[in-house]
Amino acid sequence: MEKLLLIGIDTRSMLNSALKLNYTIYSTSYFSTSDTPIIENQKIILKEEDGVSCGVFEDKFNSENILEISRDYLDEVDYIIPISGISPSDFSKGHKKKILGNKNVKDIENKYNFYEKIKDEFLTPMTFNVIDIDEAFEISKNYQNIQFILKPVQGSGGYDINMLNKNTYIQFNKGEFILQEYVSGINLSSSVLASKDSAKTIMNSRLLTINDFEKNNSFIYVGNILPLTKKSIMANVKDINKINDKMTNTSQDLAEKFKLIGSNGVDYILNENGLYVIEINPRLQGTFECVEKSLGINMLNAHIKACFGEIIEIPKAQYYSYKKIIYSPTRMKYEKIDLENIYDTPHIGSITEKSEPLLTIIDKDKDFEKLYEKVESASKKVNELAKKSQQGAK
Repeated sequence: MEKLLLIGIDTRSMLNSALKLNYTIYSTSYFSTSDTPIIENQKIILKEEDGVSCGVFEDKFNSENILEISRDYLDEVDYIIPISGISPSDFSKGHKKKILGNKNVKDIENKYNFYEKIKDEFLTPMTFNVIDIDEAFEISKNYQNIQFILKPVQGSGGYDINMLNKNTYIQFNKGEFILQEYVSGINLSSSVLASKDSAKTIMNSRLLTINDFEKNNSFIYVGNILPLTKKSIMANVKDINKINDKMTNTSQDLAEKFKLIGSNGVDYILNENGLYVIEINPRLQGTFECVEKSLGINMLNAHIKACFGEIIEIPKAQYYSYKKIIYSPTRMKYEKIDLENIYDTPHIGSITEKSEPLLTIIDKDKDFEKLYEKVESASKKVNELAKKSQQGAK
């Protein structure tokens, strides 16, 4: 039986799908949630213990650490699927050959290179490469009527994005940044399958950030609602069918332009000026389980088949699905929460720091209003319990 390695920040959802396929599965990850399947060939960096803090993800996570603990597996397995948190560029030439998915992503993961490649063909925010905060302010003086944001030139999940204003202070100690025109609007996303010869958009979704709930200019990823309909977009738009068609066609065009393979995501912002292309995520996306629940398919299997040249038949959506990541409202010691729709749960007794990812709520329903109520009700309960349990984490 061929051997397949899943490697990334959190492999839980992909593991569940992988174990239904005809491979010997290996896994290396940063997080170890209590609902992560336990398999024979598995290595995990974060060891959660009773009364011990899980720390701050941004401070502790380093993709090089995952590669280091994966070294034996990288030599042993036949195939590798990198998930969020690790790039194909991180692998040696020999190991890169084993990757099922995109291997050359330098013009996608580098946000300025990506902008340069698409600016003449697609609507995209004006973008500059900057080396320090002074240069950012100097450029902004030439565009008095435009609000800018600063982003790492490479990064994901909406981390380290800041509005540029007189109070902005950015430490440029993690590499280059880009200065980008701030486009306000509705965050959207496409999931697209691509093979060497063709591309097919699986589904479009409403992408959610912390800013959608708290209006605090935090663009950290929170989740998705799909499929994209007049109800699930949760905004007043004129023609949802036209939006879906535009997203579908643009995502397929981008997949072909960048010669993508496997499952990929394209992020957009929609406003009165049109549909802005923001970035491509050249790997399995956060919508993974939502798509599986909505369509009743195995997304990992679909990704692997596409890498080998076969695009599966995409069934019609049977359910709405909603994913919402809960970031801890306070420093808390985790106790069991009696809800059926929570995932990525910490180990009992471990301590989650304030504003760190606590768990994920994922649910489905044929009725959008019922689904939204189920997820938001669970979200409210989790936050209330988190605040009550903070005493145990002091």
